[in-house]
Amino acid sequence: MAESWSKRTKAVHGGTRRSQYGEMSEAIFLTQGFDYPSAEAAEARFIEAGPDEFIYARYGNPTVAMFEDRMAQIEGAEDAFATASGMAAVNGALCSMLKAGDHVVAARALFGSCLYILEEILPRFGVEVTLVDGTDLDQWRAALRADTRAVFFESVSNPTLEVIDVAAVADLAHGVGATVIVDNVFATPVFSDAIAQGADLVVYSATKHIDGQGRALGGVILGRRAFIRKTVEPYMKHTGGSMSPFNAWVMLKGLETLSLRVNAQADTALAVADALIGHSGLARVIYPGHPSHAQHALCVRQMGKGGTVVSLELKGGKEAAFRFLDALTIARISNNLGDAKTIVTHPATTTHQRLPDERKAALGITPGLVRVSMGLEDTGDLIADFRQALEAAS
Repeated sequence: MAESWSKRTKAVHGGTRRSQYGEMSEAIFLTQGFDYPSAEAAEARFIEAGPDEFIYARYGNPTVAMFEDRMAQIEGAEDAFATASGMAAVNGALCSMLKAGDHVVAARALFGSCLYILEEILPRFGVEVTLVDGTDLDQWRAALRADTRAVFFESVSNPTLEVIDVAAVADLAHGVGATVIVDNVFATPVFSDAIAQGADLVVYSATKHIDGQGRALGGVILGRRAFIRKTVEPYMKHTGGSMSPFNAWVMLKGLETLSLRVNAQADTALAVADALIGHSGLARVIYPGHPSHAQHALCVRQMGKGGTVVSLELKGGKEAAFRFLDALTIARISNNLGDAKTIVTHPATTTHQRLPDERKAALGITPGLVRVSMGLEDTGDLIADFRQALEAAS
């Protein structure tokens, strides 16, 4: 019956395990170890543990398993492995499957830490990485080779909100036998159908929309059961990147309201973009859900809505951007996103500050660019706040 549920229902009920007490709120099993009824049982479990048998919290835990099962049901994946953070998920998805001599093709418009893994970590171990313009299918086609083991991209890029055609890139990658890994943070599990569109692995920073209230770190890798349990799980459990039971419980609570939150935030994002387009203090407003976006049609086809983030490029560069940030009264300056509170950040000096100026320019991360993650405040209040801050900036 659960297979026929909508994502919204799965986010509330999926994967629930109840103890003998019949608790309504999922139980937090704060234990690192588990008791075996006999030495023979311990031996058998180390050979092959059953679905409700656990060995050590780094390998698995009942609360973590509930979060993994619920996420897999929402995403339409066979299985999932929960990680300590979103970057642990990115690192685990890539490093668990790659070896010296392998080739990776990735979109160049990525979060700074993702670029660090691709440009600094993987090459140390003999993995060759080619970066392409993710929106240009000809560049993907030209970069893919017989030895390409994986492709990696953000379905909506951070912070310039380029939308990559998941199905088209997956089709090209599968043509050379490559595994398709999609970082789906900006799409959210609510708007994502990446698995159905051809992704082999999907990763999320659960720190963002899944928690949604700025409380805990977490991540998750989703895909086929054989890959998750035979490739990802051994790497993660032996390198220590597993999610804690308490954080898994926080994420389970976040999932219950995920659909309500991100739909409201996406509606606010569209209203804000529409209200600010054409403002004299802005060089451009970037929002995939608005008809002005170059990939609006792809966004609607792939996600349905444009997500929760709007990027604003202020005329006047860094100085104007800083004046804008400092003048805001509702939105808070921070580098997280997907929170119930509206958050603004200046990518060029924070999340992407390590990139050389020419790389920032090539990616469209200008000195005037501000990333805005919409919260759950009143839409009218936010629009008024942005307008008064723009006046102060100019």
